[in-house]
Amino acid sequence: MIKQNWTDAAQRCQQTGEAYALVTILGCSGSTPRDQSSKMVVTVEDTFDTIGGGNLEFVVTNKAHELLAKNQDSQEIIPFPLAGALGQCCGGNATVLIETFTACRFQLALFGAGHVAKELVKILGSLPCKVNWIDSRQELFPSSTPSNVTAKCHEDPVSQIALLPPGADVLILTHNHQLDYELTVAALQHGQLRHIGLIGSDTKAQRFAKRFEKDGFSSKQRENVTCPVGLSEVPGKLPMEVAVSIAGELIAIEHQGKIKKLHRGLAWKEIKQSLQGAADAQNHTPQTTETTESR
Repeated sequence: MIKQNWTDAAQRCQQTGEAYALVTILGCSGSTPRDQSSKMVVTVEDTFDTIGGGNLEFVVTNKAHELLAKNQDSQEIIPFPLAGALGQCCGGNATVLIETFTACRFQLALFGAGHVAKELVKILGSLPCKVNWIDSRQELFPSSTPSNVTAKCHEDPVSQIALLPPGADVLILTHNHQLDYELTVAALQHGQLRHIGLIGSDTKAQRFAKRFEKDGFSSKQRENVTCPVGLSEVPGKLPMEVAVSIAGELIAIEHQGKIKKLHRGLAWKEIKQSLQGAADAQNHTPQTTETTESR
C-alpha cells in the first residue's frame, strides 16, 4: 500500500482528531538529503513522506515522538550538523521545525438523526470537534456528512455508550422517550463523560429525574444531565434555532475553565535564539560540498 504524502496525512489527522507532528526543514547549507521546505508527518505509530531518511530522519522522528508524548501543542526549532552530531557522510547542516498538534479532546456522541440533529451536524462540521452520529435507521442519514462527522447505523445504540472515551460529550436527540431514558442511564453509568445533554421539555426532565432517583442514581449523578439541553438565552423552536442553542452550549462547555495565556507558542526572542544557534552551528561546521574552480 502506498503511504499518504504529508499533506494528505495532515488532513486525515485533522479530520480524525489524531495527534501528529509536522516536520519542516526550514533551511540547509552544504550537502543535505533534501532541501528546505521538505516536510513529513509523524504520528504515534507511523510516518508519512520524508525529509531524506538516514540518521537525521531517525533522530527527528524520535524527537517528534518525545514531543507528542507531552500531549500539548508545541513548536521547536532545532539545528542539526549532519556530520558532527549525526555522522551522516553528506556533512551539511539542516535546521528543522517540529510542530506538534494534540489529539482532539472535543469528542461528541450524537444519538438521533432527526431534524434537529441534521441541522446541528451542519454547525458541528465547522467546529474543531470529532462527532460520532448514531441512529438505528440508516435511511435518515444524509448522503454525505462533514469530514469530522462519522455516521454510524447501529441496531443497539445504547451499547455504544460504554465505548466512549473519558471526557466525551453525549447528546441524546432521539425520536423515542424510552430510548432516550435508556441512553441517559447508560451515560450516567459510564461515569466519566464530560456532559450529558438530553432534548426535551421541563416536564420530561422532571419525569426522568424521578425515574433516575427510583433507579438508584444519586442527586450528584442526576446533576450531570442537562435537560432541556441548549442555552435558555437562545429562544425558538425551529430545528436550526434549537441546533444553534445546543451548539452554543457545547462551545461554552468546551471553553469553560480554560485560562487564556498572555504568551502562546514561541516568543520572537526564542525564535531568534534558535535561529542564531542554527547559524552558529552552520558557520562552525566544515562544508563538504565540492566547488568548481573559476576558469
